[in-house]
Amino acid sequence: MQDKVKKTDSGIPIQKVYTQADLPKQMDGELKPGAFPYTRGVQSDMYRGKLWTMRQYAGFSTAEESNLRYHFLLSQGVMGLSVAFDLPTQIGYDPDHSLAEGEVGKVGVSICSLEDMEVLFKDIPLDKISTSMTINSTSFILLALYVALAKKRGIDIKQLAGTIQNDILKEYAARGTYIYPPKYSMRIITDIFEWCGLHLPKWNSISISGYHIREAGSTAVQEIAFTLSNGKAYVKAALEKGLDINVFGKRLSFFFNAHNNLFEEVAKFRAARKMWANIMKELGATDEKALMLRFHTQTGGATLTAQQPLNNISRVTIQTLAAVLGGTQSLHTNGFDEALGLPTQEAASIALRTQQIVAFESGVTDTADPLAGSYFIENLTQQIEQDALAIIKQIDDKSQNRDNKNLFEGVARKFDLKNGLNLVEVYDNSHISGTNSVGAMITFGNEGFVKKRYRKFDIKTKGAEQDDFAMLKEVLTRRFKRAMLEKGNYLTLPDLILIDGGKGQYSSAKEVLDEFGLQDLPMIAIAKGKLRNSGDETFFYKGKSFKFDKNDPTLFFMQRLRDEAHRFAITSHRAKRAKGITKSLLDQIDGIGSIRKRALLNHFGSARAVESASFDEIKSVEGVEEKVTKKIYNFFHE
Repeated sequence: MQDKVKKTDSGIPIQKVYTQADLPKQMDGELKPGAFPYTRGVQSDMYRGKLWTMRQYAGFSTAEESNLRYHFLLSQGVMGLSVAFDLPTQIGYDPDHSLAEGEVGKVGVSICSLEDMEVLFKDIPLDKISTSMTINSTSFILLALYVALAKKRGIDIKQLAGTIQNDILKEYAARGTYIYPPKYSMRIITDIFEWCGLHLPKWNSISISGYHIREAGSTAVQEIAFTLSNGKAYVKAALEKGLDINVFGKRLSFFFNAHNNLFEEVAKFRAARKMWANIMKELGATDEKALMLRFHTQTGGATLTAQQPLNNISRVTIQTLAAVLGGTQSLHTNGFDEALGLPTQEAASIALRTQQIVAFESGVTDTADPLAGSYFIENLTQQIEQDALAIIKQIDDKSQNRDNKNLFEGVARKFDLKNGLNLVEVYDNSHISGTNSVGAMITFGNEGFVKKRYRKFDIKTKGAEQDDFAMLKEVLTRRFKRAMLEKGNYLTLPDLILIDGGKGQYSSAKEVLDEFGLQDLPMIAIAKGKLRNSGDETFFYKGKSFKFDKNDPTLFFMQRLRDEAHRFAITSHRAKRAKGITKSLLDQIDGIGSIRKRALLNHFGSARAVESASFDEIKSVEGVEEKVTKKIYNFFHE
C-alpha cells in the first residue's frame, strides 16, 4: 500500500523521516541567537532575559466599556494594551455620520475626539505601559490624539511606548479600510516615520501586517512573502524621502498570524527573521537593531469554530506554542468564543492564562530557540525561505517593470519623445593614453538592464585610439552598419541612444546616424558639469541643452544608465589590458611555460623589465632554474 503524501498547509511535502543529510548546507542553526541573520531569535538569551509582551486585543462599543476591560486585563497580568477600533473610526467617520450607521462600536471602540481618548485611557499610566493601536488610514489622527493626551497629563512624550499599525498596503490586498490612493497614503506613512523618529524614540511607527493577509486566505509562505515585500516597499519609500534607514529601521515592527500547523509556523517565523535581516542589509542598513525583525503575533482567528467552541482553547494553545517557539516579541491569544462575538470576560481570562501557563509551566522558555538543530525544522525553515523568496522575486520583477515604465515616461516627457520608450542603448569609451581602447554599449529595457545585449568593441581604426570622437564614430558605425545590412538578423534598433559626452560627441554620433538614414532615431548626450559633480549634468538634444532639478528621479535614472555604461567600458578595458599583459615577448621563448612566465611577470612587472634584468636577478626568481635562466638571458642578449 502506497503511503499517503503528507504536506504542510503551504503545500510543502513532508518526508517520512528527516536525517542529517536534510540539513541546509549552510546551517544557520549553528549561529547564536542574537546574531545576524537572527534566524534563532533577536536576543541572545531570548525569554530567559525577558518574556514576550502579553498583549490582549480589546475594544468595545464605548470608551467606558473598553476602559473597564483594559483595567481588568492589567489586573490579570497583561503587560501591554492592544486597542481595537470600530470601522467608522478606522476609515475616518464620526459616529453620527450617515455612512457609520450600523457599524458604530461593532468590532471595536468608537473614538472621534480627545475627550473619547481621555475616557478610553482613564487611570492608565501611559508612560508605564505600551499601547498598540490597530489603525491604518487614520493612524496619524489616533496617534495625534494619544500624544495630545500624554501632553495634557504632563507626560514626556519621549517615554511613550507602543505601536500604530499604519500598514496601508495590506489594506488594499486583504482588509479594505483604506481612504486615500496608495501614493498619497505612502507619503503620510513616511511622514509618520520621520516625525516619530524625531519625537517618539520608543514608538514603533508601523506594524507591517501579515495577520490580515493570512486571515484573507493566504498560506504561511504567502503570508511572509507578501508581508516582507510590503516592508521593502515602505523602506524604499522612506529612503526616497531621504530618511536614515538606521534610524527608522529600528522602529519597524511586524504582525504575524499563528495557525495550527505547529512546525510550519515555527519555521515560518525563523525564516522571516533571516529574510528580513538580509533584505535590510541589501537596502543599506548597518545598525543591528535595524536588521532585526521584531514581531507581534495573534493566534488564528480563521481557525476558530462556532461549533464546540471550547475546542478553540486547544487550538489557541498550539498556536501560542508556535509563536513562542518561533520567537515572538508580543502575543495576543484569542478567546474561545470569538467565532460567536466579542470575547466574554471568562474567555479573555482563559486566553491570557494560556499564555501564562506556556510562559511559566511548559519549560519552552528555558532556552533560546529550543527546536534549533532539528532536522525537520531546519529543513522546513530553508524550504519556506526559498519558496517565499521566489514569490518576492515575482513581486519585485513586476514592480521593477512598472517603475522602469514610469522612468521611461519621465524621459519621454522631458525630451518630448512622441513614440515612447521600451529600449535604450547607452555608449561610452575607455582607454589609457590610447592603449587597449574599447567602446562599450549597454541596454536597458522594461525589465531592467538587458545584459545579453551588451556589446564591447575593440577599437580597430588606426589613429582613433586616443580620439574619443573617432572611437565613438567607429563603434556606432559598426553597430548600425551591421543592423542596416542584416535587418531582422541583428539587434533590433533602440528607441533612444544615450551618449556619455557633450556637444562634440553628440555631433560625431549624429554624423553616423545621418549616414545610415537614422535621423529620426532620438539621441541624447549627457555631459558632467564643470566640477564633474553628479546633479550638474547638461543634456544635449536636437541642438538644445537641458538641465534637471537635482532631485528629479529622471535625472537619477539617466545617471544610472550613464554610470552602468561607464562601468562596463572600464571593465572591458581592464580585461583587455590584463589579456595584453599575459601576451609578451616571453611567449616567444621555448620552454618557459605559463607558471614561470607568471612568476617572472609578478617579480619584474613586465617583459621589458625581464629584458633589462641581469642573469643573477633572473635566476633569483622562484621556480626559474639556471638552465632556464640561461635560455631567457640569451634570448634577450644574443
